[in-house]
Amino acid sequence: MLYALLEYLETHFDLPGTGLFQYLSFRSVCAIIFALLIGAIFGKKIIERLRRHQIGEEIRNLGLEGQMEKRGTPTMGGLIILGSMLIPVVLFCDLSNIYVQLMVVSSVWLGLLGFADDYIKVFRKHKEGLKGKFKIVGQVGLGIIVGTTMCFSNDIVIVEKAHPQAAAVSAVANLPETETPTTVLPQEGYEKDAPADSALGKLKTTKTTIPFVKNNEFDYHWLIPSHTSWGDALTWLLYVLVAIFIITAVSNGANLTDGLDGLATGVSAVIIVILGVFAYLSGNIIYSDYLNIMYIPGTGELMVFAAALVGALVGFLWYNCYPAQVFMGDTGSLALGGIIAVFALLVRKELLLPLLCGVFLVETVSTMIQVSYFKYTKIRYGEGRRYFLMAPMHHHYQKKGIPENKIVVRFWIVQILLAAITLVTLKIR
Repeated sequence: MLYALLEYLETHFDLPGTGLFQYLSFRSVCAIIFALLIGAIFGKKIIERLRRHQIGEEIRNLGLEGQMEKRGTPTMGGLIILGSMLIPVVLFCDLSNIYVQLMVVSSVWLGLLGFADDYIKVFRKHKEGLKGKFKIVGQVGLGIIVGTTMCFSNDIVIVEKAHPQAAAVSAVANLPETETPTTVLPQEGYEKDAPADSALGKLKTTKTTIPFVKNNEFDYHWLIPSHTSWGDALTWLLYVLVAIFIITAVSNGANLTDGLDGLATGVSAVIIVILGVFAYLSGNIIYSDYLNIMYIPGTGELMVFAAALVGALVGFLWYNCYPAQVFMGDTGSLALGGIIAVFALLVRKELLLPLLCGVFLVETVSTMIQVSYFKYTKIRYGEGRRYFLMAPMHHHYQKKGIPENKIVVRFWIVQILLAAITLVTLKIR
């Protein structure tokens, strides 16, 4: 909204200073500051209102140290995250950008799904919340929306560079007159000044990125042997199924990780930072050419979205760190996982998620192992046995007597390490 207004003022009235909003870096800084301040300032008022209406967490006694002290802590704190994020997004993002539109839809969609779950737990007094099948239906629905849009929207393309050096020169030539070829960073804000068609070719494709290999592009079409129209249709169907699986898996993984004060918040913030870097590099023809990654016009705008979300998470962490004054609930955790999954799909880095979201993966796998092993031993030995002391994994370490805040910080450190390795895959081929 503010972006469109200032763009109009710059175009028609040439007001001093309005040109700053053309730069992704400037708008990203504004977004992260606004989101952090909104979360930190208004978060306290929201928490007080949640406490006043007795919207607290019902906690079962699982024998964990300090667990029962958290009973009654306000939940639905995901409202703070989503509100703190969406306001700067509306203000500073280009809302005509298809990638931003998909991210906003995903955030609201899964935020409402998580809110329904929290509402049933708090107000209907059903401890299990929204039935699992309804959660899956909601996640599948979002997967269909995202996958179908990725398949059929003409605004979502990658660009193949027939002559990379010529394309880079053409891109620099299209920079505003105030910039010189030696200062390529401002190119970020002018992706709409596309290089000449002779240098670039837009391509509607199902390609994605494979880490750790030199020619690191994989096309889902390779899994479909037919090159007929039916083969194309099956390829798009396969892509939609992949989108559904990734959104469901990552969303549930974030939900399982949200079990200790500040754990899911800190882990998600680190992941979003890396995805924001990928969006910026993929949306910049100079850097994408230099790093030999796909150039995806328009994805640079997602860096502003990522900045707003990181600011919102840091602002929420002010109240969510140990000892937590508020829990994000499913309103936040389901939305965060879905946002991460959709973001990775849009920048075509979904195959990096097992590495980047390694903490989510371990939490999910530990739960699956625990449940499967319990069922197996119950059938074989007549009594269910546990592989871990408790699942998900963070509770296993709690059972070992490790303090909660130490577990959280160590998980953060592991996530930072995974994020660094993920970022290094840009150069390790």
